[in-house]
Amino acid sequence: MAAGGPVQDRPEVRIDRSDVGLRVSVRRVAEFVDDRPVFRDVIGVLTSWDDHELTVVPRRGAPVTFAEKLLVAGKVVPLFPARRAALPVAPPEELQRIAARGWPAVEQEPLGGWTLRASAGFTRRANSVQTLGDPGLPLDEALATVRRWYAARGLPAWVEVSTPGSPEDLRGELDRLGAAYSPTLVRIAPLAPLARLGSGHRRVRLARTAGAEWMSLYRRVTGDPAVEEAARQVIHGGPSVWFATAPGAPGQPPLAIGRCVIDGPWACFGAIEVAPYARRAGLATTLMAVLAARAAEEGATGAHLQVEAENDGAIALYDGLGFTTSHTYHYARLPQG
Repeated sequence: MAAGGPVQDRPEVRIDRSDVGLRVSVRRVAEFVDDRPVFRDVIGVLTSWDDHELTVVPRRGAPVTFAEKLLVAGKVVPLFPARRAALPVAPPEELQRIAARGWPAVEQEPLGGWTLRASAGFTRRANSVQTLGDPGLPLDEALATVRRWYAARGLPAWVEVSTPGSPEDLRGELDRLGAAYSPTLVRIAPLAPLARLGSGHRRVRLARTAGAEWMSLYRRVTGDPAVEEAARQVIHGGPSVWFATAPGAPGQPPLAIGRCVIDGPWACFGAIEVAPYARRAGLATTLMAVLAARAAEEGATGAHLQVEAENDGAIALYDGLGFTTSHTYHYARLPQG
């Protein structure tokens, strides 16, 4: 058997625990047939390595976990070479539903074709009613129900209004009630060009969970334990979720963080944060490139994100990365009744 001794004594093993979060190629002993080892290779993200075993997440299928003593060879490999492909076709209603799946509220309840969502006040997307389709009630009654539902939870009543998608008369009814609006842009781009941007990819680590280091830079979390618990549940929800971190110096907070949810042909980006002292060094671009390459590895071909219409800095960044606006939707806050 070629493995079993200390890792440092195996010349073909050119990775160690400091490479957790990088894309690697490893060979391990998968089984024994007639007392002879059978080797298997896997390429993917090295997500953990403790005193006993390693885990690698390949492009498809379940994570591969095996004992360290079975490791025969390993090396860090480049990002997945994303191939150019046409931007997926998706109407605004579909993109709204995809975004909701990638940011699932802690509590969800149907109201006809609408969805009431609450998450202890953590973000408007997870604490608003998504109004795609018919609520099954006259609009005035539906909005009264919305008000009561959020009031029972001590939350303001936010209504996500998407055109097209929401009922045609909804905006007029909201105007009559004196709602205040906040516009949000939905921006889209082909994924492959994004995956080829940036530099210094080895500075970025990927993980399936948001650890304390990642959360320390995430500005939307408050000191309220209920909000923090809701935040953790929401950000870890979605079909295939990845968190990216550009670590700082040892013992220091990270330089940048990001999140991506892969849902079929679409990769939804969010939580792109760069520490103030690390800005203008291309970290946001590099983080998104690493996440985009992983999304392409899982079969995605399009990128989308949501950005508040008044966030000029973020919009300028996304312009430079090739994003264009698919549509604009609004969060409407109902006055307390």
